[in-house]
Amino acid sequence: MDLIDRCSRAQRSRLPSFTKAARTIRRHADGIAAAVTRGLANGRHEELNNKARTMTQRSYGFHTPQAALALIMLACGLVKLDLPYHTR
Repeated sequence: MDLIDRCSRAQRSRLPSFTKAARTIRRHADGIAAAVTRGLANGRHEELNNKARTMTQRSYGFHTPQAALALIMLACGLVKLDLPYHTR
């Protein structure tokens, strides 16, 4: 049973949470399929965002925003993302 069949069955169930989930899955089906086939995830982005947010909270009391940015750049360094479907 493929994804579209499951979504149509979920929408026919008339349960509000199931219909909402099925609608969301149908809306993002292409992105979901691309993420699964290419092995992509947003874990690295979430990690970087969380680290920057922590540094921002730690930098309260700095005199300038540039000092906070320097702290973030020092902690995170050069960000290099290698996507799995790029070949060299």
